[in-house]
Amino acid sequence: MPRRLGAVVAVAFGVGLSVLDSAIANVALPTLGAELGVSAADSVWIVNAYQLAIMVSVLPLAALGETLGYRKIYVGGLALFTLASAGCALAGSFAALVLARAVQGFGAAAVTSVNTTLIRFIYPRAALGRGMGINATVVAVSSVAGPALAAAILSAAPWPWLFAVNIPVGIVALGLSAKYLPQNPVGSAGHRPRWRDMALNALTFGLLMASVEGASHGWDGRVLAACLLVMLAAGWRFVRSQRREEHPLLPLDLLRIPVFSVSVATSVCSYLAQMLSMVALPFYLQHTLGYDEVAAGLLLTAWPAVIVVVAPAAGMLVGRLHPGALGGTGLAAMAAGLAALAWLPDEPSAADIVWRLVVGGAGFALFQSPNNSLLIASAPPERSGSASGMLATARLTGQTTGAALMALLFHTLPDASTRAALFVAAAAAAAGSGVSFLRLSLPLPEALVRRKPNKV
Repeated sequence: MPRRLGAVVAVAFGVGLSVLDSAIANVALPTLGAELGVSAADSVWIVNAYQLAIMVSVLPLAALGETLGYRKIYVGGLALFTLASAGCALAGSFAALVLARAVQGFGAAAVTSVNTTLIRFIYPRAALGRGMGINATVVAVSSVAGPALAAAILSAAPWPWLFAVNIPVGIVALGLSAKYLPQNPVGSAGHRPRWRDMALNALTFGLLMASVEGASHGWDGRVLAACLLVMLAAGWRFVRSQRREEHPLLPLDLLRIPVFSVSVATSVCSYLAQMLSMVALPFYLQHTLGYDEVAAGLLLTAWPAVIVVVAPAAGMLVGRLHPGALGGTGLAAMAAGLAALAWLPDEPSAADIVWRLVVGGAGFALFQSPNNSLLIASAPPERSGSASGMLATARLTGQTTGAALMALLFHTLPDASTRAALFVAAAAAAAGSGVSFLRLSLPLPEALVRRKPNKV
């Protein structure tokens, strides 16, 4: 038990670090753009470079975790993330900051690719939902700290300190991980991925996101067409090669499990809605409603703060209520909260904003723990690394697409971009709710079936 508790804390610190950094960057985008002399649309690259790096590397790192051991991948990612945080703090230009953020993304990919796998093996099977709930709470606490910490730092210090705060947290997380995480919780049965497959994976996902970004930033049509053609060719070759692999990098075998594939689709919808709204809201509060950066950061803490309360309760409900029903209800509430934010009056009070954020945040929390538990439990134990990687890929696909859509709206609707973004986010959450309810007709994994006690 002492070692298990140490491992739980180690994972919590690492996950919290990556979430904290993302939250700080999102809230600080208006300030970073102004300080570095770039437009609002271009400043989104500070977020996208981070997300894109994770997107192209998370599946290869998840597969390597099954072969080399989750502990090695996790600790190596933490070390790279901490070093890259120092690079962000020392960056003297927009280009240098974007480059350092990309390196941070590769470190975060290693952490997120094996995070939920470690949770599956740290906690007993009967407590998987509770473990996912605790993990969601850690994410929420980090999100709460992000806006408040960003507001406090920007009120007293220049922007490089936004990233310098990661360094001591990273050092502590490295120490705990090296001491408590097991060497390899599932053995060495995995198959090391081929360089060819990793290159095709990077081309497919990288060019997909680059094409979305290019469209949102007004790239030349011929360049966009070339990117799309190369992406389609690489994607076709990638999928074709993966169908013949016994241990595929792209887990097509898991996507053939109906409840797994539906859970992945639900994750994409939910995280698209969350990222689109979290990028739009700082600009909406500051540029449209006239709040300063400190007040905006404090108001935004209402969303993650309610997750701290709801996520553990949602985790404990896993096994008692169907995760598909919990997720569908949660995303319906999230859609309602986002639509209410889009319909804010011209001069809203702080209370008008906060209750809408609370509804949206509570809905997302009700969805997150049950959905993640269902997705991970539906995969065989020996494929836990690939399941964790696919969960991270679904999350990042939604988040990166959401950030790119925000940049597109900045270009196409400069005077109403943030309000339009909230309507699009509400629609995405509503679509995710509908997909989630489809799982009610699918059988639950054995790990989530609640067993009745034997009568004597």
